[in-house]
Amino acid sequence: MHSSPILNPPDLAILPGIPREDAGPLFREPWEAQAFAMAVHLRDRGLFTWREWAEAIGAEIKAAQADGDPDLGDTYYLHWLAALEKLVIAKGAANPAALRETKDAWDRAARATPHGRPIVLGAEKAR
Repeated sequence: MHSSPILNPPDLAILPGIPREDAGPLFREPWEAQAFAMAVHLRDRGLFTWREWAEAIGAEIKAAQADGDPDLGDTYYLHWLAALEKLVIAKGAANPAALRETKDAWDRAARATPHGRPIVLGAEKAR
């Protein structure tokens, strides 16, 4: 069974600076792949176009560089996530308070989870 790629070559061409290898996007951590997948899913659902996404991620990278980010590739998905958050807020799919609450909940769960165990949202309340 052959599956089609998540992004076609024209899609990859419009996305600035995406770390990649021959087979496609390159992820250093699982959360980077998840952030990537969220953006692809929301674009596929029509929340924004790739052109809008390219503008958002480009603006985020430029702002980070202006603030001193050396742009060595290791911060790319931090910019990806920041651009995604701004777009979902601008498009009305989320609000800043809800995003902040969710980030805080994941942070608490991560700190409460022993190393090597899966992080489960809400598990810190059970302790």
